[in-house]
Amino acid sequence: MKKITFMSLFLLFSLCVGYSQEAKQRTLFGKPVTNVSPEGLIRCASTEYEHFLQENDPKRMTEAQFEAWLSPLIERYKASPEYRSESGGVITIPVVVHVIHNGQPVGTAPNIQDAQVESQITVMNQDFRRMAGTPGFNTNAVGADTMIQFALAKSDPNGNPTNGIVRHNLCQASWSTTAINSTVKPSTIWDPTQYMNMWSVQFSDGSLLGYAQFPSNSTLAGLNANGGAANTDGVVANYSYFGSRNIFSGGLYGDNSFDKGRTMTHEVGHFLGLRHIWGEDGTPCVVDDYCNDTPRAGAPNYGCPAGTNSCPSQPGNDMIENYMDYTDDACMNIFTVDQKARITTVMNNATRRLSLKTSTKDQAIPLFTNDAELKLENVCATASGACGTAPSPTIKVTIYNRGTATLTSAVISYNINGGTNYTYPWTGNLAQNKFATFDMPVTNATNGTFNGTITTANGVTDQRASNNSVSAAYTIPSGPPNYTFNNYVFRLQRDLYGSETTWNLKNQAGTILYSGGPYTDTTGLPALITQNWTLANNNCYTFTINDAYSDGICCNYGTGYYDIKSTDGTVIVASGASFGATESKVFTVNVLSNETFETLNDIYVYPNPANNVLNIAVPTGIELVKNVTIYNYLGQTVGQKNILTVDDLSIDTTNYSSGVYLITVSNGTQSKTLRFIKE
Repeated sequence: MKKITFMSLFLLFSLCVGYSQEAKQRTLFGKPVTNVSPEGLIRCASTEYEHFLQENDPKRMTEAQFEAWLSPLIERYKASPEYRSESGGVITIPVVVHVIHNGQPVGTAPNIQDAQVESQITVMNQDFRRMAGTPGFNTNAVGADTMIQFALAKSDPNGNPTNGIVRHNLCQASWSTTAINSTVKPSTIWDPTQYMNMWSVQFSDGSLLGYAQFPSNSTLAGLNANGGAANTDGVVANYSYFGSRNIFSGGLYGDNSFDKGRTMTHEVGHFLGLRHIWGEDGTPCVVDDYCNDTPRAGAPNYGCPAGTNSCPSQPGNDMIENYMDYTDDACMNIFTVDQKARITTVMNNATRRLSLKTSTKDQAIPLFTNDAELKLENVCATASGACGTAPSPTIKVTIYNRGTATLTSAVISYNINGGTNYTYPWTGNLAQNKFATFDMPVTNATNGTFNGTITTANGVTDQRASNNSVSAAYTIPSGPPNYTFNNYVFRLQRDLYGSETTWNLKNQAGTILYSGGPYTDTTGLPALITQNWTLANNNCYTFTINDAYSDGICCNYGTGYYDIKSTDGTVIVASGASFGATESKVFTVNVLSNETFETLNDIYVYPNPANNVLNIAVPTGIELVKNVTIYNYLGQTVGQKNILTVDDLSIDTTNYSSGVYLITVSNGTQSKTLRFIKE
């Protein structure tokens, strides 16, 4: 018999796959990845993450503490009538899935469709329930129905109806694992005592498939209370490994070996207390998953290697079909009786898992006939429009139909800063739980707080007031930033894997003006690439940089970066490094004539640097100046003024941030641009 022990810490397990680049040393959480397949596949970084957690939190519980608690509880359960039977009752865990995106339309990566999310829940139910007639069924003598199943939530934390799928535009193209834990999870999580939170994201490291947080037992007497933060509890997957291609073929999927939904079956296994079948720490074939009915394994298995016995001195071949190995999705089909015992013990005792047993968030709540829900998209400060588009005062809103009748019309009442109310009539055709996202025109727009309310649905008063109203900061959308110079400097510091990097600069007609890559891989940091660009006036430009491996040019393989600046280096047009698969920057070049008009050289500004007031000196007469425009270092207009009297030659800079600015003085046809510094 194997001694039943367990990790005492909440672990963050990851299942990941990389391309065949044997020389590329991957790191996650700042630690080198240990388990790499012969083909160069990187499948897990749980040990590396645990070491990271230990270094950053010396109060984390020890393995001995958790073993002392869990082992007798498992033995007690195994002695009960429920063990090796299916008479203990089915537990349904309510699930909320957070789809993290960067403003893309639904169905465009990484903003996956509802059907892809729903296919993942179907797979998990097939696998955890050992469902006959599905890929989750097996005839193994130790195969078990874990009696755990999953349902998308039907009630949100405010008691309003939901379909359990929530979309968040977080205004960032990709996310590192540390940023997910520090930013994504805490800002989006629903009450983890009532919901199992799942996140679909685009990882900065495109080789990572997913990871989970191990259950905590912090309420148990005599044990350290530090068992894992509540605001990070849940499971995370790369969007392209969330769901099943077999069930919903129209989704956004990655490698065919991992497109059947088993990444989340595996990670939810960790969420419910299971370890990899070979264990993570200790001597191979000695320390394993502490389940007697899974033969010892010395290392993870890849592909579907039938007949493998990595521990020949121990009885039994490796259980390559177990969901807690690293084999291909098509190879997996079994949780065992002892794995079920471990899951049941955790569900009966562990903090936040125990409360999921009694959560009713998966149960339907009374619905109204006419019920529309209003939501607002995040306002992304870095949004810069696109070439050929003119900014207009709009706000992106989403209307959900939470009623039982098809939603064909709604009226949105709105104001900014509590001012005049305006209305917008929406029409469409939405079935229950379907939604429409659109840009709603804003009348008399100004920067401030947008307040919106749905007043009618299908021509009658909306029957549920609790999901009708939203408020958010509103900024009038601007077009691409404009720059008032023609000469630019582009710099590219490649990382060690230049073969992954390509870039180009296109004008508004789509013509490529400058481009580069792919480059040669190097063992040392390659030389900095510097180019001088001259860009034509009155045009719009799009710079795009790509990384074939989807991990940008930072930071594990040399400190790479790129930037586009003015020739004197004071104006940064674009810069970046950790951008995932691709990143784009749109900007325009419109340079006013700098031809000399009468006494142009006599005009200057003072004091420079300025504190609160900037003065324009026009020695030979104010009639030479018609207006002035002030730009920040990004080329964005921050102030404009018509010059009518001598008093207008003073500019109030009190509310300007410290930095470098440009001020263009114009007589209507010609201009002079001066630089000043705001202290």
